[in-house]
This record gives sequence, structure tokens and C-alpha cells, in this order.
Amino acid sequence: MNISFYAHLMNRTLLGLGLGLGIAVQAAGKAEEESEYYRIITLPIPEGVVLEAGAIQHFGAQRLAVSTRLGDIWFIDGAFQDTPTAANVKFTRYAQGLHEVLGITTKGDGWFYATQRGEITRLRDTDGDDRADVFQTYSDGWGITGDYHEYAFGSKFDRDGNIWVVLCLTGSFTSETEFRGWGMKVGPDGKAVPSVSGIRSPGGIATNHLGDLFYTDNQGPWNGTCWLKPLKPGTFVGNPSGNKWYSLAANMGPRPADPLSNSRIQTEWKKMKEFVPPAVGFPYNKMGQSASGIQNDGTGGRFGPFQNQLFVGDQTWSTVMRVCLEQVDGVYQGACFPFREGFASGCLSLEMCPDGSLFVGGTDRGWGARGGKPFALQRLIWTGRRPFEILEMHVKPDGFELTFTDPVESTSAADPASYQLEDYTYLYRADYGSPEVDKGHPVIHGAEVSADGKTVRLKTDLVSGHIHELKLPGVRSRDGRPLLHPVGYYTVNVIPSK
Repeated sequence: MNISFYAHLMNRTLLGLGLGLGIAVQAAGKAEEESEYYRIITLPIPEGVVLEAGAIQHFGAQRLAVSTRLGDIWFIDGAFQDTPTAANVKFTRYAQGLHEVLGITTKGDGWFYATQRGEITRLRDTDGDDRADVFQTYSDGWGITGDYHEYAFGSKFDRDGNIWVVLCLTGSFTSETEFRGWGMKVGPDGKAVPSVSGIRSPGGIATNHLGDLFYTDNQGPWNGTCWLKPLKPGTFVGNPSGNKWYSLAANMGPRPADPLSNSRIQTEWKKMKEFVPPAVGFPYNKMGQSASGIQNDGTGGRFGPFQNQLFVGDQTWSTVMRVCLEQVDGVYQGACFPFREGFASGCLSLEMCPDGSLFVGGTDRGWGARGGKPFALQRLIWTGRRPFEILEMHVKPDGFELTFTDPVESTSAADPASYQLEDYTYLYRADYGSPEVDKGHPVIHGAEVSADGKTVRLKTDLVSGHIHELKLPGVRSRDGRPLLHPVGYYTVNVIPSK
């Protein structure tokens, strides 16, 4: 018996039952504070519709296509209203009978591409009644069994016209079926090409503002915590359980050596040329427990001050997190921050729309979630008020550079005592998850505030391969406000030389 695994399941079950009253009360208080800046609007769902939203696609003027874990695809009109009601929101079932659709996309030419467990299906309505009447297999280049863990998350079309599919391991542990634990690139011809190995249990997939692909992978074997990982063709991203299928992936080259269990990611990365380290770690039971859907803010400021940053759901905690990425020597790394609590169900699918709406689809079936509802569809909008937050966190050779959404009060921000810093990593091992290990408490030697008050340079020692947990309890804005979220977690893969 894997004690860690069963403890994990019990913890998630308790959360799903709504226990842990102190945590719930604290979360409710923070959600109320966050609502001043980002408001959640709940869409009414018709009686009898089980909208466990696996994927969301904005299309047309103000329409959504929402796929479900039960295999339906619904068109929703009226979802963008500030006061949606059963009378002004219309649901039309476009398709049914599919198998847990966790990806939906369109080129705007009338075809929808739905990633279900065993294939990508291409659908079209030919007679204009908002119901699909053509169903075609677009791609099916991977295996499937009856195991309920065999999720297949599909991306939108990338810059080259490809759809990417990330495939969960069977049982989230093994790979006895072809290409379970792999990322497949499906080209415009529908051919699925095995392109990335080392996946465990994905929860979402999307591109950043540069068009580079990322997916979320969840805590478990070879994942000490939940991670945001790059998807780069020809690479290995950490879990060797599916590497047997290199025998069917001649394009990938030889199978990489298996990593050493109970090592560290940084150590094994240096040994393996194929290995790409995670970009951002979401510290377990601090940021969440089940990282999920991803969306980039490309709205030009309509969603607030976080242009070109990523927003990532957490299914168990019913939250949306925020990620600021950068590349150092060609390697992605960056920081994650809390962003918004208080969603009604487990946040699984996200869709950012051009008007600045972030739609969040919720489900708790099989996993449990703090939100409490079995499913939900909600819209998150910026109220126009700018929160006092860490806007960006960048690594420097001698510490970190922080930028803020509003100028800081210079006395508090220049005082090293206003900050607390801890660093740690996780065991890289075949067992389920990991505690935080190799902990350190770097001293902050100085804090330099820029003339405009928007930037602070923190001087401290860094540890490559570690998450650096920075708390800012003493920092205030010029008008005396504390930070809405006075914590950030930066994953240092590479320390820059200059």
C-alpha cells in the first residue's frame, strides 16, 4: 500500500465533503476581498443538464461551445450578460454520445474538433439547426482501455495548425496501452505524431503569448507536487512510466535512460539531454492540489494588469492561480501567485475571451472539490479596480526583481524585515508525491526601491532547482494598502550569470 497516495485521496475526499471549517472560513473571507477586483458571475444551468465542463470554446459574436465529461457539446447564447438568467441564457445541445470531451477547438470554418478519450472527432452542422450531423474521426493514434484515468486533454490549434493531445497514464501510474503518458502532435492531415514523453496525469494544455505550449501535470509518481511543464517536441518531461513506447516512436530517437529514484530534478536534468525541467511548481497544499486548465491573458488589458500572463485552475481547491514566466538561457521558469478563490465547483476548464471574460468550468465527480457544487459554469470579470499585487517576479544573479501593480511605500519596501524567504525542492522519485526537502532560509541582504516605487530589487542567495517562497507581510502601497496576495513562489531552474 502506498500510504502517501491513500492519504492524498483521503484529504481530497474530506475537502469534497466540505470538512475543514477553518480553511473554508478563511477562503470565504479572501474570496470576498478578491471580489472587489474580480467578480464571479454564475450562469444558470437548465434542469437536467449535467454541465461538467471539460472544455470551453468561444466562437461567433458572443457564443460558447462547452463540452462535458458525459460526452455532450452545448452551445450557449447569452453567457456574456452581467445578469444572466434562465430566461436570457439559451442552451442548445450540439452533439451527444461522445466520450469525456476534454478539448474543443475550431478554425471558424464550421468544423469543431473535439478531443475525446479515444480520438479527436471532427463535427459539423450542415443544415443550420445548431446540431452536428457530420461526425468524422480526425485522429486516433493512441490506445485506450476502460480505465477511468485515461484522460485525453486537447489543445486549441497551435501556430502551425496542430492540435496537441496530452494523455494520462493508465490508472495514472502505468502505460500498458500505446502512448499513454505521451504528448501527441496532430497535424493538419490528422496524423498523430508522438512528440513528448514523460507525462503523468495532465489537467490542462494551452500556449503562452509567444505560442509555446505548456501543460499541467499533477502530483504523484515522479511528481513531488503539481507542475506547469513545457511541451517541446523531442523531449522528456519527467515520468518514465510510458517510455516503453519509444520503440514505436522512431522520430524521437533512442529511449532516454531512466532517472534515479529519490534523486532531484536538477540532478537528473543535468544527466539527460532529453529532459526539460518543469517551468513552475505549485507548492502542494499551499497553492492547491490539482492543477488544471490554462489560459493566457491576451486581452490587451481588458482583464486587468496581467497582460500576457497565464491563469491556471486548481480543481480540488476550486481556485484560479496566476503565473508569470520568463526564459533564462533558453529555459522556462517563473513564479506562481494566488489569484481568485470562491468558485462553485472544481475549476477544470478555462477560456479567456477577447472582451476580458474568463470562463471557468467546474466539476467535482471522482475528485472532490472545495467549491461544493457537483458542476458549474462561471464567468470571471475585472471590475476596473486595480489590486495591489506583485505584478512580476524575475530572477537576477543576486536575487529577485519585483514589480508591483502600484507604487510601494518606500520605507516598508526598503526594509529587509518586510520580507520572508524560504527555499525547498521535492524528491524526484517513483513513489507518490514528496514532502518539501532540502529546505533553506536565505538571508535578504538588501531591498532597493526604484524612484517610481514600482520596482524592488531583493539581494539574496539563490539555489538552482529550488522553489523560492517569498512572503511580503510588511510591504505597503503608497496609500497604505497591504498586498492582496502577499506571497509568490518562484521556481529557479537557472541562475542568470548577468
